[in-house]
Amino acid sequence: MTRMENTYADKVAPALVKEFGYKSPMEIPRLDKISLNIGIGEGSQNNKLIEDAVEELTLIAGQRAVVTRAKKSIAAFKLRTGMSVGCRVTLRRERMWDFYDKLVSFALPRVRDFRGVPDRGFDGRGNFTLGLKEHTIFPELDIDKVERVKGMNVTIATSARTDKEGKMLLELLGMPFKK
Repeated sequence: MTRMENTYADKVAPALVKEFGYKSPMEIPRLDKISLNIGIGEGSQNNKLIEDAVEELTLIAGQRAVVTRAKKSIAAFKLRTGMSVGCRVTLRRERMWDFYDKLVSFALPRVRDFRGVPDRGFDGRGNFTLGLKEHTIFPELDIDKVERVKGMNVTIATSARTDKEGKMLLELLGMPFKK
């Protein structure tokens, strides 16, 4: 078990049971998956940008990223169906826990002028989405080799039924929300 999994089992789950009074261990909210996404608008014209993004996201996640393609043609953006527009990866189980630990412990504290994560990213069902302006905050990337700084979305899917339960779960797991 990873360090964050042990924290969840030893401290977080009992605290959630105490707070919300769950009767069954299956009711206790947990992390289901973490999805990482990098969208590259100019990727449809320049395939090298997509290849670089896939390599960098693979390094960050520890799992091979897949290219996402356009579902519709949009003439204003010179975009046709099937053109490459970004990349994504979905993490589960051990890789998910490792990534979450790395995000909370190393990456977010490296953000310039960091004052906490806004809690507006909840979707009403306990899932949380966080937008990062720079993907270079992750320690696996060599900043000198990154040609272009890209933004990325991190979506944390939980089994929580409400935003309050999801927020408490993430807070107990170390997510630094703004006060």
